[in-house]
Amino acid sequence: MSKKPAKAPPRPAAKAAPKTAVKGSAPAERRPSKVAAKRPAGPAPDDTPERIARALEAIAAHLAATQTSAKPALDWNAADAFVWHPDGRLSTVPRVSRVEIDLLKGIDRMRDILIENTERFANGLPANNALLWGARGMGKSSLVKAAHANINVAREPADRLKLIEIHREDIESLPALMEILRAAPFHFIVFCDDLSFDGNDASYKSLKAVLEGGIEGRPENVILYATSNRRHLLARDMIENERSTAINPGEAVEEKVSLSDRFGLWLGFHRCSQDEYLAMVRGYCGHFNIAVAEDELEREALEWATTRGSRSGRVAWQFTQDLAGRLGVRLSAK
Repeated sequence: MSKKPAKAPPRPAAKAAPKTAVKGSAPAERRPSKVAAKRPAGPAPDDTPERIARALEAIAAHLAATQTSAKPALDWNAADAFVWHPDGRLSTVPRVSRVEIDLLKGIDRMRDILIENTERFANGLPANNALLWGARGMGKSSLVKAAHANINVAREPADRLKLIEIHREDIESLPALMEILRAAPFHFIVFCDDLSFDGNDASYKSLKAVLEGGIEGRPENVILYATSNRRHLLARDMIENERSTAINPGEAVEEKVSLSDRFGLWLGFHRCSQDEYLAMVRGYCGHFNIAVAEDELEREALEWATTRGSRSGRVAWQFTQDLAGRLGVRLSAK
């Protein structure tokens, strides 16, 4: 038998030639390439400097607008009394709340000294800053306002003395007030009621510089009157704390106490006696035409003072108000 010839192994299929794109025909489809891995987004750019710049531009524009709109000139003839505001504004006080100087009893010596000092100043003569200190309710602030009114009684409008009240919490703005008053054509009493300093309050340094020690000094047409329950304007524990913690206790205490030394005139007010208290009550009742029997008035006035635990001009005035209210008498001057 004849053997069949062995079959040849199959030839590998020829690779298909790549298709070429024919001009004008649609491009061949390609497999989508692998998407590259996304990098983490970096931090957003900081725009703080730009925002600060915009804010500064807005502030500058506002200040420029404020400066262009000039404030109207203050009419010093509009009133004899003003209140200072730390924003640079002086508001007029058409009617000052005060007591007639003849009604201030038991403080005759302090009254005469303060009026003499105030009159010298109003006449352009040298005078001292005054500190009225002592017992509460004894007429310290009432005396300042009464002395101011008493000096102006017989003065022409151009020569009248002006009273400007500055609040205790606005003492740091005192130099700005001095700058305004320095160029004014009047004489001024700058008055601060119940002046005192506590704790770490350092605003007293502004007052020290204005009173004495600053380069400009106190204007010649300005005098300062202050009232306080404390002789040295500082709490005792504030002074003792300085004494115990400072490296040099003596120097620390001197620095604190030197504030009151800058007031050339010290007027001390002490608790009144029973006779002085009754004289105040009689003076008020006579001034306002309150008719009460002498023995009854004395008995009720002493009982009122006993319930208040003190005798002072303030207590006498409060009793007079109560008595007038009960009797239906209006407290208007004769």
